[in-house]
Amino acid sequence: MPDFRADTQSALSSLLTVPDAELDSFAGKVLVENAVWDVSDPVGSLIGPEAILNGFIRPLRAALTQVQRRDEIFMGAANIREEGGNWCASVMHYVGNFDGPLWGMSPCQRLVFLRAGEFYRVDQGKITKARIIIDLIDLMRQAGRFPLPMELGTEMLFPGPATHDGVFPQGGDGVASLAVVEGMFADLHAFDPETFSSKGQTGSTGYWADDMLWYGPGGIGSNYLWSGFVKDHRESFLKAFPDRKGGNHYCRIGDGNYVAASGWPSMTMTFQGDYLGVKADGRPLTLRVMDFYRCAGGQIKENWVHLDYVNLLAQMGFDAIAASEALASSERPQ
Repeated sequence: MPDFRADTQSALSSLLTVPDAELDSFAGKVLVENAVWDVSDPVGSLIGPEAILNGFIRPLRAALTQVQRRDEIFMGAANIREEGGNWCASVMHYVGNFDGPLWGMSPCQRLVFLRAGEFYRVDQGKITKARIIIDLIDLMRQAGRFPLPMELGTEMLFPGPATHDGVFPQGGDGVASLAVVEGMFADLHAFDPETFSSKGQTGSTGYWADDMLWYGPGGIGSNYLWSGFVKDHRESFLKAFPDRKGGNHYCRIGDGNYVAASGWPSMTMTFQGDYLGVKADGRPLTLRVMDFYRCAGGQIKENWVHLDYVNLLAQMGFDAIAASEALASSERPQ
Protein backbone atom coordinates (compact mmCIF):
# COMPACT_ATOMS: atom_id res chain seq x y z
CA MET A 1 0.00 0.00 0.00
CA PRO A 2 1.47 3.39 -0.95
CA ASP A 3 2.57 5.62 1.93
CA PHE A 4 0.74 8.92 1.44
CA ARG A 5 3.38 10.61 3.58
CA ALA A 6 6.22 9.65 1.24
CA ASP A 7 4.22 10.50 -1.87
CA THR A 8 3.33 13.92 -0.47
CA GLN A 9 6.88 14.72 0.57
CA SER A 10 8.15 13.71 -2.87
CA ALA A 11 5.59 15.97 -4.55
CA LEU A 12 6.53 18.94 -2.37
CA SER A 13 10.23 18.43 -3.02
CA SER A 14 9.66 18.20 -6.76
CA LEU A 15 7.73 21.48 -6.82
CA LEU A 16 11.04 23.12 -5.96
CA THR A 17 13.25 21.20 -8.37
CA VAL A 18 11.42 20.30 -11.58
CA PRO A 19 12.52 22.41 -14.58
CA ASP A 20 10.69 25.70 -15.02
CA ALA A 21 9.11 24.50 -18.25
CA GLU A 22 7.52 21.53 -16.44
CA LEU A 23 6.38 23.30 -13.27
CA ASP A 24 2.81 24.15 -14.33
CA SER A 25 2.18 20.66 -15.63
CA PHE A 26 3.63 19.02 -12.53
CA ALA A 27 1.58 21.24 -10.20
CA GLY A 28 -1.57 20.11 -11.98
CA LYS A 29 -0.71 16.51 -11.12
CA VAL A 30 -0.19 17.04 -7.38
CA LEU A 31 -2.62 19.90 -6.56
CA VAL A 32 -6.38 19.91 -7.02
CA GLU A 33 -7.79 22.70 -9.16
CA ASN A 34 -9.29 24.57 -6.19
CA ALA A 35 -6.46 23.92 -3.72
CA VAL A 36 -6.17 26.54 -0.97
CA TRP A 37 -2.82 27.34 0.64
CA ASP A 38 -2.95 29.72 3.59
CA VAL A 39 0.54 31.07 4.22
CA SER A 40 1.83 33.28 7.02
CA ASP A 41 2.26 37.02 6.46
CA PRO A 42 2.93 38.66 4.13
CA VAL A 43 1.91 35.95 1.62
CA GLY A 44 -1.72 35.31 2.63
CA SER A 45 -4.27 32.98 1.04
CA LEU A 46 -3.52 31.44 -2.36
CA ILE A 47 -6.28 29.68 -4.31
CA GLY A 48 -5.58 27.34 -7.21
CA PRO A 49 -2.30 26.00 -8.65
CA GLU A 50 -1.43 29.19 -10.55
CA ALA A 51 -1.74 31.39 -7.46
CA ILE A 52 0.17 28.85 -5.35
CA LEU A 53 3.00 28.72 -7.85
CA ASN A 54 3.19 32.48 -8.37
CA GLY A 55 2.70 33.44 -4.73
CA PHE A 56 4.79 30.81 -2.97
CA ILE A 57 6.72 28.28 -5.06
CA ARG A 58 8.21 30.59 -7.72
CA PRO A 59 9.29 33.25 -5.19
CA LEU A 60 11.19 30.59 -3.22
CA ARG A 61 12.78 29.18 -6.37
CA ALA A 62 13.85 32.66 -7.48
CA ALA A 63 15.12 33.91 -4.12
CA LEU A 64 16.97 30.83 -2.83
CA THR A 65 19.41 29.57 -5.46
CA GLN A 66 19.00 25.81 -6.07
CA VAL A 67 16.51 25.66 -3.22
CA GLN A 68 15.78 22.30 -1.63
CA ARG A 69 13.55 21.21 1.24
CA ARG A 70 15.12 19.56 4.26
CA ASP A 71 12.56 17.84 6.49
CA GLU A 72 13.35 17.24 10.14
CA ILE A 73 9.88 15.81 10.85
CA PHE A 74 7.47 14.57 8.20
CA MET A 75 4.47 12.74 9.61
CA GLY A 76 0.94 11.89 8.57
CA ALA A 77 -2.29 10.47 9.97
CA ALA A 78 -6.04 10.90 10.10
CA ASN A 79 -7.12 14.20 11.63
CA ILE A 80 -9.14 13.76 14.84
CA ARG A 81 -10.62 17.26 14.70
CA GLU A 82 -14.01 18.00 13.15
CA GLU A 83 -12.57 18.81 9.73
CA GLY A 84 -11.24 15.25 9.41
CA GLY A 85 -9.22 14.06 6.43
CA ASN A 86 -5.71 12.68 6.09
CA TRP A 87 -3.02 15.26 6.83
CA CYS A 88 0.73 15.45 6.61
CA ALA A 89 2.69 17.81 8.85
CA SER A 90 6.31 18.86 8.69
CA VAL A 91 9.04 20.72 10.52
CA MET A 92 11.46 21.69 7.79
CA HIS A 93 13.84 24.21 6.24
CA TYR A 94 14.05 25.65 2.75
CA VAL A 95 17.79 25.59 2.09
CA GLY A 96 19.63 27.71 -0.47
CA ASN A 97 21.73 30.78 -1.08
CA PHE A 98 19.60 33.87 -0.43
CA ASP A 99 20.42 35.62 -3.71
CA GLY A 100 17.15 37.32 -4.68
CA PRO A 101 14.42 39.35 -2.95
CA LEU A 102 11.73 37.42 -1.09
CA TRP A 103 8.40 38.81 0.16
CA GLY A 104 9.75 42.28 0.79
CA MET A 105 13.15 41.17 2.11
CA SER A 106 16.37 41.96 0.30
CA PRO A 107 18.92 39.15 -0.15
CA CYS A 108 22.13 38.66 1.81
CA GLN A 109 23.99 36.49 -0.77
CA ARG A 110 24.75 33.66 1.61
CA LEU A 111 23.42 30.28 2.72
CA VAL A 112 20.20 30.34 4.74
CA PHE A 113 18.00 27.72 6.35
CA LEU A 114 14.50 29.18 6.06
CA ARG A 115 12.46 27.51 8.81
CA ALA A 116 8.84 26.48 8.20
CA GLY A 117 6.01 24.52 9.75
CA GLU A 118 3.60 22.98 7.26
CA PHE A 119 0.26 21.12 7.29
CA TYR A 120 -1.18 19.51 4.14
CA ARG A 121 -4.51 17.82 3.62
CA VAL A 122 -4.27 15.00 1.08
CA ASP A 123 -7.31 13.54 -0.70
CA GLN A 124 -7.02 10.79 -3.30
CA GLY A 125 -3.31 11.43 -3.72
CA LYS A 126 -3.52 15.19 -4.28
CA ILE A 127 -2.96 18.15 -1.97
CA THR A 128 -6.24 19.97 -1.39
CA LYS A 129 -5.33 22.36 1.42
CA ALA A 130 -2.22 23.71 3.15
CA ARG A 131 -1.38 25.89 6.11
CA ILE A 132 2.23 27.13 6.22
CA ILE A 133 4.13 29.32 8.67
CA ILE A 134 7.41 30.72 7.37
CA ASP A 135 9.75 32.06 10.07
CA LEU A 136 10.79 35.32 8.42
CA ILE A 137 11.95 36.74 11.76
CA ASP A 138 14.60 34.02 11.89
CA LEU A 139 15.50 34.66 8.24
CA MET A 140 16.09 38.31 9.15
CA ARG A 141 18.40 37.13 11.94
CA GLN A 142 20.36 34.94 9.52
CA ALA A 143 20.67 37.90 7.14
CA GLY A 144 22.10 40.03 9.97
CA ARG A 145 19.01 42.28 10.18
CA PHE A 146 17.18 41.17 13.32
CA PRO A 147 14.36 43.73 13.64
CA LEU A 148 13.20 43.37 17.24
CA PRO A 149 14.43 45.50 20.15
CA MET A 150 15.13 42.35 22.18
CA GLU A 151 15.32 38.55 22.00
CA LEU A 152 14.59 35.96 24.66
CA GLY A 153 15.99 32.42 24.37
CA THR A 154 18.79 30.95 22.26
CA GLU A 155 18.44 31.71 18.55
CA MET A 156 19.52 28.62 16.61
CA LEU A 157 18.85 26.32 13.70
CA PHE A 158 15.92 24.01 14.48
CA PRO A 159 17.44 20.58 15.10
CA GLY A 160 15.83 17.32 14.11
CA PRO A 161 14.59 14.96 16.82
CA ALA A 162 17.21 13.56 19.18
CA THR A 163 16.15 10.07 18.04
CA HIS A 164 16.63 10.91 14.33
CA ASP A 165 13.36 9.17 13.41
CA GLY A 166 11.04 12.06 12.63
CA VAL A 167 10.68 11.49 8.87
CA PHE A 168 7.95 8.88 8.26
CA PRO A 169 7.87 7.61 11.90
CA GLN A 170 7.77 3.84 12.20
CA GLY A 171 7.61 2.95 15.89
CA GLY A 172 5.43 4.17 18.72
CA ASP A 173 1.70 4.62 19.19
CA GLY A 174 0.21 7.74 17.63
CA VAL A 175 -3.02 7.44 19.62
CA ALA A 176 -1.13 7.26 22.93
CA SER A 177 1.17 10.13 21.97
CA LEU A 178 -1.81 12.28 21.02
CA ALA A 179 -3.51 11.49 24.36
CA VAL A 180 -0.47 12.84 26.25
CA VAL A 181 -0.48 16.08 24.29
CA GLU A 182 -4.24 16.54 24.57
CA GLY A 183 -4.01 16.12 28.34
CA MET A 184 -1.29 18.76 28.43
CA PHE A 185 -3.45 21.13 26.37
CA ALA A 186 -6.38 20.74 28.77
CA ASP A 187 -4.33 21.58 31.86
CA LEU A 188 -2.18 24.34 30.34
CA HIS A 189 -4.97 26.93 30.20
CA ALA A 190 -4.96 27.72 33.93
CA PHE A 191 -1.73 29.04 35.48
CA ASP A 192 -0.40 30.46 38.74
CA PRO A 193 0.26 34.19 38.12
CA GLU A 194 3.18 34.12 40.56
CA THR A 195 5.06 31.04 39.29
CA PHE A 196 3.53 30.74 35.79
CA SER A 197 3.09 27.00 36.39
CA SER A 198 0.07 24.86 35.48
CA LYS A 199 -1.05 21.66 37.14
CA GLY A 200 0.26 18.36 35.89
CA GLN A 201 2.94 19.79 33.61
CA THR A 202 6.13 18.73 35.43
CA GLY A 203 7.44 16.03 37.75
CA SER A 204 7.63 12.26 37.41
CA THR A 205 3.93 12.02 36.47
CA GLY A 206 3.79 15.30 34.53
CA TYR A 207 3.25 15.77 30.83
CA TRP A 208 6.76 17.13 30.21
CA ALA A 209 9.96 15.14 30.73
CA ASP A 210 12.44 16.63 33.18
CA ASP A 211 14.95 17.08 30.34
CA MET A 212 12.46 18.65 27.90
CA LEU A 213 13.70 20.70 24.96
CA TRP A 214 11.58 23.52 23.54
CA TYR A 215 12.41 25.03 20.16
CA GLY A 216 10.76 28.40 19.54
CA PRO A 217 10.48 30.80 16.59
CA GLY A 218 12.62 33.81 15.84
CA GLY A 219 12.29 36.38 18.61
CA ILE A 220 11.59 33.76 21.30
CA GLY A 221 14.39 31.28 20.61
CA SER A 222 14.91 27.88 22.18
CA ASN A 223 15.39 26.69 25.74
CA TYR A 224 16.06 23.66 27.96
CA LEU A 225 14.12 22.32 30.97
CA TRP A 226 10.77 23.62 32.24
CA SER A 227 12.57 26.39 34.11
CA GLY A 228 14.21 27.57 30.88
CA PHE A 229 10.87 27.43 29.06
CA VAL A 230 9.25 29.60 31.74
CA LYS A 231 12.15 32.08 31.88
CA ASP A 232 12.72 32.45 28.15
CA HIS A 233 9.14 32.27 26.89
CA ARG A 234 6.20 31.54 29.15
CA GLU A 235 6.68 34.30 31.74
CA SER A 236 7.03 37.11 29.20
CA PHE A 237 4.19 35.76 27.07
CA LEU A 238 1.73 35.44 29.96
CA LYS A 239 2.64 38.87 31.32
CA ALA A 240 1.89 40.33 27.91
CA PHE A 241 -1.22 38.25 27.19
CA PRO A 242 -2.60 37.02 30.55
CA ASP A 243 -6.09 36.36 29.15
CA ARG A 244 -4.88 34.25 26.24
CA LYS A 245 -7.18 31.41 25.20
CA GLY A 246 -5.73 28.57 23.13
CA GLY A 247 -7.13 25.65 21.21
CA ASN A 248 -9.40 26.19 18.20
CA HIS A 249 -7.39 23.61 16.27
CA TYR A 250 -8.41 22.54 12.77
CA CYS A 251 -5.92 19.65 12.85
CA ARG A 252 -4.46 17.28 15.43
CA ILE A 253 -2.66 14.13 14.32
CA GLY A 254 -0.56 11.48 16.02
CA ASP A 255 1.96 9.36 14.13
CA GLY A 256 4.14 7.01 16.17
CA ASN A 257 5.89 9.03 18.87
CA TYR A 258 4.99 12.30 17.17
CA VAL A 259 2.07 14.71 17.42
CA ALA A 260 1.23 17.80 15.38
CA ALA A 261 -1.48 20.36 16.12
CA SER A 262 -2.37 23.69 14.55
CA GLY A 263 -4.92 26.49 14.76
CA TRP A 264 -5.45 29.30 12.25
CA PRO A 265 -5.69 31.27 14.46
CA SER A 266 -5.29 29.21 17.61
CA MET A 267 -5.04 31.94 20.25
CA THR A 268 -7.13 34.98 21.06
CA MET A 269 -5.89 37.51 23.62
CA THR A 270 -5.46 41.19 24.47
CA PHE A 271 -2.16 43.06 24.53
CA GLN A 272 -1.83 43.93 28.23
CA GLY A 273 1.93 43.95 28.84
CA ASP A 274 4.95 45.05 26.79
CA TYR A 275 6.32 42.25 24.61
CA LEU A 276 9.56 41.91 22.67
CA GLY A 277 10.15 45.61 23.18
CA VAL A 278 6.76 46.67 21.79
CA LYS A 279 4.57 48.76 24.11
CA ALA A 280 1.22 47.30 25.13
CA ASP A 281 -2.00 49.12 24.30
CA GLY A 282 -4.76 46.66 25.23
CA ARG A 283 -5.79 45.86 21.66
CA PRO A 284 -7.27 42.42 20.81
CA LEU A 285 -4.95 40.01 18.98
CA THR A 286 -4.99 36.57 17.38
CA LEU A 287 -2.10 34.17 16.83
CA ARG A 288 -1.57 31.41 14.27
CA VAL A 289 0.15 28.43 15.88
CA MET A 290 1.76 25.13 14.88
CA ASP A 291 3.14 22.72 17.48
CA PHE A 292 5.08 19.51 16.89
CA TYR A 293 5.90 17.09 19.73
CA ARG A 294 8.04 14.02 20.27
CA CYS A 295 6.84 11.80 23.11
CA ALA A 296 8.62 9.02 24.97
CA GLY A 297 7.68 7.07 28.08
CA GLY A 298 4.33 8.83 28.31
CA GLN A 299 5.86 12.33 28.40
CA ILE A 300 6.80 15.10 25.98
CA LYS A 301 10.54 15.19 25.30
CA GLU A 302 10.78 17.77 22.51
CA ASN A 303 8.51 20.53 21.18
CA TRP A 304 8.99 22.50 17.95
CA VAL A 305 6.86 25.67 17.81
CA HIS A 306 6.00 27.78 14.76
CA LEU A 307 4.16 31.08 15.30
CA ASP A 308 3.20 33.67 12.69
CA TYR A 309 5.03 36.50 14.46
CA VAL A 310 5.14 38.77 11.40
CA ASN A 311 1.33 38.75 11.55
CA LEU A 312 1.19 39.10 15.36
CA LEU A 313 3.66 41.99 15.37
CA ALA A 314 1.69 43.74 12.62
CA GLN A 315 -1.42 43.51 14.81
CA MET A 316 0.68 45.03 17.63
CA GLY A 317 1.58 47.95 15.36
CA PHE A 318 5.12 46.86 14.49
CA ASP A 319 6.17 46.17 10.87
CA ALA A 320 8.97 43.63 11.22
CA ILE A 321 9.82 43.52 7.51
CA ALA A 322 10.10 47.31 7.27
CA ALA A 323 12.24 47.43 10.42
CA SER A 324 14.55 44.75 9.05
CA GLU A 325 14.84 46.45 5.67
CA ALA A 326 15.68 49.74 7.38
CA LEU A 327 18.69 47.97 8.88
CA ALA A 328 19.60 46.62 5.43
CA SER A 329 19.39 50.12 3.93
CA SER A 330 21.71 51.51 6.57
CA GLU A 331 24.34 48.93 5.59
CA ARG A 332 24.28 49.75 1.86
CA PRO A 333 26.81 52.20 0.43
CA GLN A 334 25.32 55.67 0.00
